[in-house]
Amino acid sequence: MKKFFKWVGIVIGSLLGLLVLVFLGLAMKGNSMLKKTYDVQVETIPIPTDAEAIARGEHWVKAECIGCHGDNLSGGSFFEAPFATINAKNLTSGKGGAGTEFADADWIRALRHGVSPESHSLLIMPSHTFRFFSDADLGDIIAYLKSAPPVDNETSEPSFNILGKAMLGAGLFGDAVVVAEKIINDEVSDPSYPPAGVTPEYGQYLVNVSGCQDCHGVDLSGGKSADPSAINAPNLTSGGELIAWKEDDFIKAIRTGLTPTNRQLDPAQMPWEHFKYFSDDELKAIWAYLDSLPRLETTIP
Repeated sequence: MKKFFKWVGIVIGSLLGLLVLVFLGLAMKGNSMLKKTYDVQVETIPIPTDAEAIARGEHWVKAECIGCHGDNLSGGSFFEAPFATINAKNLTSGKGGAGTEFADADWIRALRHGVSPESHSLLIMPSHTFRFFSDADLGDIIAYLKSAPPVDNETSEPSFNILGKAMLGAGLFGDAVVVAEKIINDEVSDPSYPPAGVTPEYGQYLVNVSGCQDCHGVDLSGGKSADPSAINAPNLTSGGELIAWKEDDFIKAIRTGLTPTNRQLDPAQMPWEHFKYFSDDELKAIWAYLDSLPRLETTIP
């Protein structure tokens, strides 16, 4: 009997030792992912300086950026957990802001490629959708960011403990954290840049740059974001709830967060609080695109 328990102890000890080795291996992999450098070819994009372009850039920034970086773009706490802390960067030229250190190429590299000036991947930054911005729109965005009112706010760098690194190495966050890797691995055809207007084509452009597929799925028939707290996102084709919606219902939902059935959308799940800055024509274009999609059965993640 003693011999039996001895062998049981050896087996259990070996398994625990193996688990420790696997855990350390995953932590090393996660650390390598965070430290990896990326050599990307940065496009040359003219950055305008006229008031009209800056105003267009402000419009885009309000619709796309303030949800993470704050109304004044000063950044701050974004993700806090026992295993990791990630702050949204201060984007202004105030103390601690990107505007004090970013050259034009750095803005382009960050927005279109998800790579920092130090050649590391940005974390939880939607560059995989911002890369669909046309050069003109991206130039306007950068023009505004360079001219935004300075706000002093020094944010800390991302921090992962050994558990967080192991979770990252195990792929528990999917490809939503190390965004540069996702961009490199994704094969996409050259995006098209339709003229602005109330058309399905321009609506698709707005959907692409806004990252709607991240939550609602590749074909918008339903999905779930990589955020552990995320709920299942609804089907946006006529196979889902939107079959009973009208254009006015959609615009009201984005403007107020209130659906036709008087359900209040949770801004932590559906970021209507910054999408509401889209113009009426832009929201009409998005609706025209959604309304043009084929009817699909709801995808349950």
